[in-house]
Amino acid sequence: MNKVKQTLKQVAAAQEKGARDAVLEELFYDMYRHRLSIYKINFFRGIFFGFGTVLGGTILVAIVIWLLSLFANVFPPLKDFFDGLSALLDAAKK
Repeated sequence: MNKVKQTLKQVAAAQEKGARDAVLEELFYDMYRHRLSIYKINFFRGIFFGFGTVLGGTILVAIVIWLLSLFANVFPPLKDFFDGLSALLDAAKK
């Protein structure tokens, strides 16, 4: 009897998964009837994802450098590092 219940549970789970997949496929094909529109959407999505990643990384690095510069007076090795970095950047500009 236990084996029958287990089999019924597996069948019910498989039917539920199949029904979910069918609904998702129907929604997908209802929204995007042509492959060209899918490619176009994914292309622009990739461009904006890349732009957002670069912008977010730049902001994060700027915040980390700003926070480290606040602690430069507390930790003298940080002050020496930033002074050297500043001198290097000034030399590269000239």
